[in-house]
Amino acid sequence: MTKILAFFLILIAAIQVIKPLGWPGLKKRSDAWKLVAGVVVITFLSVILSALFQGF
Repeated sequence: MTKILAFFLILIAAIQVIKPLGWPGLKKRSDAWKLVAGVVVITFLSVILSALFQGF
């Protein structure tokens, strides 16, 4: 699930670089870093959550 979400967000970031989406906060091509930062945060949280629930 997390890999699918990360792939989707990276795909949106690539589209943002080619043609800006025009969403609030994503008006310029250079705003693609916000989407990449979101992917990093989601990946980091998924690793932490999977480590916490590994013992259960």
